[in-house]
Amino acid sequence: MTVRRLAEVQPDSFAFSAENEAWADAIIAKYPQGRQASAVISLLWRAQKQNDYWLPRPAIEAVAEKLGMPYIRVLEIATFYSMFNLSPVGEYFVQLCGTTPCLLAGSDGIKSVLRNRIGEPGVVTADGKFSWNEVECLGACCNAPMVQINDDYFEDLTPDNFAKLLDDLAAGRPVRIGSQTGRVSSEPAGGLTALASFYGVSGQSGPYCVTEAPSMGDPAAARAELAAQSKAPAEPGHERLKQEEALSSGKPEPSVSSSDQTLN
Repeated sequence: MTVRRLAEVQPDSFAFSAENEAWADAIIAKYPQGRQASAVISLLWRAQKQNDYWLPRPAIEAVAEKLGMPYIRVLEIATFYSMFNLSPVGEYFVQLCGTTPCLLAGSDGIKSVLRNRIGEPGVVTADGKFSWNEVECLGACCNAPMVQINDDYFEDLTPDNFAKLLDDLAAGRPVRIGSQTGRVSSEPAGGLTALASFYGVSGQSGPYCVTEAPSMGDPAAARAELAAQSKAPAEPGHERLKQEEALSSGKPEPSVSSSDQTLN
């Protein structure tokens, strides 16, 4: 593990804002009397967010005092977790996931963009806009490669769309949070395919199957297509499914329609 130390230059003091003080009191109140130390990570995180996403020594001291904990215990926590930044970061703090799924999906290309555009890890750009670090898994493996910028995830990155993302942030333009390729959440890149076939029979859908609309970027078209499917007559295979349900429930087997004889 990398040695983590407090920044050499520290502010003189730190105090929670009135809003954050009230928030901290509400968090502490969730724990039984004498167990307020359980709120330490939540309070450290709030202090970091108030202080432009880095945690100075006075903030650690303030949290220790509020929770009645020895300073050294709170310092141990702050220096252990990489989610706490112990030195100043840029206005946009980029955390690059470099673990195996992202690496296999091309995170090295994203890292090259960061080195070329921002510099080495931990260095803040001259205008104060950007800094970055490589971190462990951020839990968005289906959307690799990805980065976290401040509180938001940006996924399905390529060197080109990531460079554009940095350009837009630097210029103050709005950016798309989440997938940068237009897919929804972590759906398959080619669109939804679940329940699109009937028990592996090629080209034949079951009664509860739908073919998902391929145009993910056009919700209106997707709704129209699904509505049309819902009005379509039952596909061949409906009677076969009722047969199987009857057999599994012990009920008498229904007759097989002529349209289903070809499935036997």
